[in-house]
Amino acid sequence: MAIQYIASSKLPTPFGIFIMHGFEDTVTGKEHVALTMGDIANGEPVLARAHSECLTGDALFSMRCDCGYQLETALRSVANAGHGVVLYLRQEGRGIGLLNKIRAYNLQDQGADTVEANEKLGFAADMRDYSMCEPMLSHLGIHAIRLMTNNPRKVKALSEAGVTVVERVAIEVGRNPHNEGYLSTKAAKLGHMLTGGELTHQDDNANADSL
Repeated sequence: MAIQYIASSKLPTPFGIFIMHGFEDTVTGKEHVALTMGDIANGEPVLARAHSECLTGDALFSMRCDCGYQLETALRSVANAGHGVVLYLRQEGRGIGLLNKIRAYNLQDQGADTVEANEKLGFAADMRDYSMCEPMLSHLGIHAIRLMTNNPRKVKALSEAGVTVVERVAIEVGRNPHNEGYLSTKAAKLGHMLTGGELTHQDDNANADSL
């Protein structure tokens, strides 16, 4: 994998003004971005999230997952901290792509859980690759992170990719009646560290569907 920095620009958001840095994987042609705020290159571990693209959750307000809530919470957390980074990685559907994700959803509609659906389509439960993260962070001058995730496998994958993860920061948000089974499968089959909690209903949050 060869990650090439392309350009940066301001990105005003409801949470504050971020700087958006664009990167390209010159082998696959995939484009990734890093959203940063504040002083991130002072040598201190930086609050960070590595967020894989989820069109349905991040943009279409789906309540089948917790992705949109996690993205919003990560951006808000960085803004509240005054500095940090959110890596937005183009690997939809845990790496199987959008159309295969829709196929997997169809199998879930018929009773399969998320892991079973991927396996029925011939994929592993999680196909994501985090090897682009280290060169992106290095370009930004970030050498250690406090990673917002519930997924110990992500901590391990980033560490194996050369990223120094000094702390895991829980980001458990967005539980609702439509994703109870999804979250249970995350915990039972993928090892996510979830404690449960009160359900969030659609009218509790403007982005309730973005789970």
